[in-house]
Amino acid sequence: MISYNTDVSDLAEGDLAGFFVGWPTPPSPAQHLAVLRGSYRVVIARSGSEVAGFVNMISDGVLTAFIPWLEVRPEFQGRGIGSELMRRILAEAGHLYSVDLTCDESLRPYYERLGMAALTGMGLRNRDACAG
Repeated sequence: MISYNTDVSDLAEGDLAGFFVGWPTPPSPAQHLAVLRGSYRVVIARSGSEVAGFVNMISDGVLTAFIPWLEVRPEFQGRGIGSELMRRILAEAGHLYSVDLTCDESLRPYYERLGMAALTGMGLRNRDACAG
């Protein structure tokens, strides 16, 4: 059974193994934990004591937010965990004017099913920042 919560105070680096599969330069466990602890909102999915997935949001807390990461460990994918994480984080942002995220083209239909619309955007990636 999967449970969901927003408390990251008990997370440790060791709880965050198995994420960022396929990333060219994944964040270190220390970076990952720091990002979650520094986020405006986080929703964690757990299977027992194991972290199965998470989503985080950064925001000004007034009008705008950005969702940088939605990750579900491969062995937990295909069970609706990612969709539930998104539903919960978007519910946390119901008072905001805009909630944006960027994704690969192949993921657009997934996010569109969750009520998001495609936007034009720009970005910059410094993959060396994750090297740590």
